[in-house]
Amino acid sequence: HQEDARASARMAEHGLALLDELLPGGGHRVLTHCNTGSLVSGGEGTAFAVALAAHRAGRLRRLWVDETRPLFQGARLTAYEAARNDLAYTLLTDNAAGSLFAAGEVDAVLVGADRIAADGSVANKVGTYPLAVLARYHHVPFVVVAPVTTVDLDTPDAGAIEVEQRPGYEVTELIAPQMPATGAGSGIPVAPLGTQAYNPAFDVTPAELVTAIVTEEGALSPVTGKGLAELCARSRQAASAT
Repeated sequence: HQEDARASARMAEHGLALLDELLPGGGHRVLTHCNTGSLVSGGEGTAFAVALAAHRAGRLRRLWVDETRPLFQGARLTAYEAARNDLAYTLLTDNAAGSLFAAGEVDAVLVGADRIAADGSVANKVGTYPLAVLARYHHVPFVVVAPVTTVDLDTPDAGAIEVEQRPGYEVTELIAPQMPATGAGSGIPVAPLGTQAYNPAFDVTPAELVTAIVTEEGALSPVTGKGLAELCARSRQAASAT
């Protein structure tokens, strides 16, 4: 746990330095997706830890929080952590992100990662890939924050990442946070009975859409397979030295 917390602190430091480099002058307006704070990671998290560091440094103007359908990790968890830490934050529906970019209200995107393939492809909560596409179109930095252990050099590319398909009732019904997800019929129906739902848990963002990957070992930009391999090698050397 202590190692994880130290890694979180280093990611926050490296991530804030990168934001300041990419966006000189402060006043960062950052969009995030899913939950990457202390509720899912040691210390203060990954991407959320960077936003928190920017807040403490007086350089976070606004944290835009995607609701993260269908399980609402952003609304239930990230918004809670933002409020608890007194961040200036605003919750938005996932499909409102495009209009936010178009209005020029997003300076950077900060997300976590569930797995990073050897070629730099990033698997993360579904809805991440559309944000990367929006960010590229609107010339907004798209930054992934994750520990080195997230990099899986045995997974060669995006095609080798198996994406979990979740139960359809998570989409066709609203499951209250206090309500156990016991199957169809346990929530409030929002679609006709028998409706089939496409419900992948993750999507995969190609490396060319990622501005940088921030780890406890520093920021990697541009994101390449060679760079990731070298990053992992440095991490192993540092671990063996201690």
